[in-house]
Amino acid sequence: MKRTSRSHHQPTVPSEGAPRAAAHTVARTAVPAAVLAATFAAIRFGLSPAIPATLATCAITAITAIALPVAPAMAAEAAAPDAGTLGPTYPITEAHLLQMIEQRLREAARTGELSRIEDEARSRGAHAVRHPTPVAEIVTTRVARSFLFDPTFVLGRNVLGPRGELLFPAGTKKNPLDVTSLSRPLLFFDARDSRQVRQAHTVITQHQGRVKPILTAGSYLELMHVWRTPVYYDQGGMLTRRLGIRQVPAMVTQQGQRLRVDELEVAP
Repeated sequence: MKRTSRSHHQPTVPSEGAPRAAAHTVARTAVPAAVLAATFAAIRFGLSPAIPATLATCAITAITAIALPVAPAMAAEAAAPDAGTLGPTYPITEAHLLQMIEQRLREAARTGELSRIEDEARSRGAHAVRHPTPVAEIVTTRVARSFLFDPTFVLGRNVLGPRGELLFPAGTKKNPLDVTSLSRPLLFFDARDSRQVRQAHTVITQHQGRVKPILTAGSYLELMHVWRTPVYYDQGGMLTRRLGIRQVPAMVTQQGQRLRVDELEVAP
């Protein structure tokens, strides 16, 4: 007997009223599985900007319609039948990220690699503290020169108080030397040059220690250990760049309402 083949999936006939409206809404927003799959794949791999507007609109409409709550009384009649499995499914085989990191750390600890990395990190950190990066574009004095520096600055914006009151308007000009003074001369030098170190020590002695030594290169920690006095470092060249210093050793002193910069010849 010849058997008539029938489709395994029969469409559900919507009932009257609200169920019919809900079924029509789902039908209008239905999107082929291939369209949804392409859309989700593009979003998953960061390609969403390249998705055509119509495709993204269809996908969003379909997702919104599916996500809308359906009344329990309508669910049985409006729900579509099980469409079955479109393709084979596979379990996730990728290792958990945190578990993978933990496993690698344990392996590194077992082989001694982790201990080696920690020792190298400590060594690099200690070297960076003991030997900071030299200030760029600062050279040993070739031709001595002297010039004056005006520290006056202009406010670029309003300065407000804690209650929002205006303290100083934008455009205000002020010279810090009007309200304070340079407590001690500043002496910039390169501690990698033994001649500059000796010269700096002589200058500090002549001023009875009332000079602030500031390095542009070399180890300030080693120099503090030898001199038994605080030694500073011009990190990032902030001071030398601000004062216009290009050669060392350089001495900075106050002269009236300006600062005098003397780039000194290196003593033999």
